[in-house]
Amino acid sequence: MNDILRIGLYLVSFMVSAYALSGVDFGKFMRKGGELRMQLLLLLLSLGLGYIVAQFLLGLSTNYFM
Repeated sequence: MNDILRIGLYLVSFMVSAYALSGVDFGKFMRKGGELRMQLLLLLLSLGLGYIVAQFLLGLSTNYFM
């Protein structure tokens, strides 16, 4: 059961970070014709941010709530 909650937390934090990063206009920082690179950058940033947020929340839950 604990593993299912952990995976769910990773997925939710990834989706929230992807939603938050979609508000940033990465087109201003990229060259013209780099749409694929821009989407790849958005994917990698949202994966990294989602992982960091999930690790933070899991650390809080194990240290302070259990």
